[in-house]
Order: sequence, then structure tokens, then C-alpha cells
Amino acid sequence: MTKAKRMMQENMKLIDLIIELVDARVPIASRNPDIDELGKGKSRIVLLNKSDLADERCNKAWMQYFEGKGIFALEVNSKAGAGIKAINSLVQKACAEKIARDRKRGIVNRPVRAMVVGIPNVGKSTFINAFAGRACTKTGNKPGVTKGKQWIRLNKNLELLDTPGILWPKFEDNLVGMHLAFIGSMNDEIIVMEELACDLLEILRELYPEAVADRYGIFWRDEAGGAHSMAAMLEGIARCRRCFLKGENLDLKKASDLLLDDFRSGRLGRLTLERPEELQTSEQKKI
Repeated sequence: MTKAKRMMQENMKLIDLIIELVDARVPIASRNPDIDELGKGKSRIVLLNKSDLADERCNKAWMQYFEGKGIFALEVNSKAGAGIKAINSLVQKACAEKIARDRKRGIVNRPVRAMVVGIPNVGKSTFINAFAGRACTKTGNKPGVTKGKQWIRLNKNLELLDTPGILWPKFEDNLVGMHLAFIGSMNDEIIVMEELACDLLEILRELYPEAVADRYGIFWRDEAGGAHSMAAMLEGIARCRRCFLKGENLDLKKASDLLLDDFRSGRLGRLTLERPEELQTSEQKKI
């Protein structure tokens, strides 16, 4: 990670624009905070990728949030190609001052050089392939597929620099690490999935209580009106999906994997776990 960060710092000298991909379900947790420091003075575009999996109203709110920060923003679904065609015009808009300076100097048809950045598993390689209209990079559903940098010429107006996904080594907020685990940006093999599943259930109870009931037919309260614990809810999912070990014991690991997979794939519905108003409130407190 240190090597990748150093390489990115060196590459900043070569580019005009930063295109940053974030996961629309957790736009802040899926941003590397180093990018703000490393990219000072560069034009910026944030792409809310996997926007089809996120709450539509929240997508609009996050677009307004980033634009309020002077960063161009766009909803995209790289897998389906949605929003991709709008990026070229946004690049020209974001780099209008640079293009105007080139023309004054008599430099014409010099392509904008953009660096594509993003933490592991936000869909960076899938985006580049969709944008280029051909398989330029390796893709995968595991973090760390992109191993080194590569330049990709899209057309006479734009060149892309792909870089490895960088995940910062230390989280100041445990909630950030939790959100990254939810979307699969951390290795599941180092996570206690039953605990992660209970954490997700707790957030869903607050933000989207109907999602669990609609998907699994289980409810947050018992017949007497008492609230179920998250462990009891996970057991309910295991029974609903017949996740059993030998002897009719519940397989909570399997139920946890199933819940996380349903969230990541959108089978629980369009869900966003972070809200811009919460971030704006915390930012105001710091002032």
C-alpha cells in the first residue's frame, strides 16, 4: 500500500484530472482520504458507481453534496453501462480551464490525461472496460485485481491511467471498516461473518426495516411486541433459508454469508448506508 501510494503521488505530476470511483451505498467509507491531499490542485470527478444498488434519493443527495464541494459527480452503473456516455462531456467540463489554457498557448488536440482511482472492489476495472468499450483491464469480484499502473488511450481527447486500488492501513472510525466489509472491499476470510451480519442487521433495522421482512419473512418484534436481538434475527434467517448443520443445528455462518451476499447483490433492495446530512452535521461540529 505504501508503494502504491508513492506511485500515485508520482503519477499526479502526469495528469490533469482525477476520476474517483466510490461505492454509491457507502460513498464516504469507500473514498480513500489520501486522495484529497494527493490531488490538491487537480480537477476532480467522483463517480457514484453501483448506483443501481443504492437508494435513488440518496444518490441525488450525494451528487449535491460532492458538487457543493466543487467536485463534479455522476451516477454510474459500470456493469450495465448506465451513465458511461455522459462521462466524456463531464471530463470536458471539469477540464475546461486546462483546455482553454492549452488553446491560448497554441496547443490543440492534446488529450486530457486522467487518473482513475478507487479503493479495492468498487468496480474500477469494470468501469474502465465499459468506458473504453473493450476489455482493457482484468476484472474480478475480489479486492486487488489491478496490480500495476497502465495507460489506456480512449480517444484523441482522453487518456486514462489505471492504478491499483489503495486501502488505507488504519481506520480512524470503526464504522468505516464495517461499511467496507459490508461491500466486500475487505477480505471476508479475516472477518467473523456472524458478527458482521449482526452489525448489518442492526443498521438495516434503523434505515430499512422493511428490507429484511420482505426478503425473509421475519420481523423485528415478537408477537408480544418485544424486540428481537440481532442474533435472534440471524437465527430467523437461517431457519427461513434452511441453513442447517447436522442434527438440525442452525448454520449461522451460512446464514451470514447469505445475508451479506443478498446485500451486496441488491437482492435486499436499493440500500444506502451513509447519508450526507449526517456527514454535514459532523463537519459543522468541527467548525
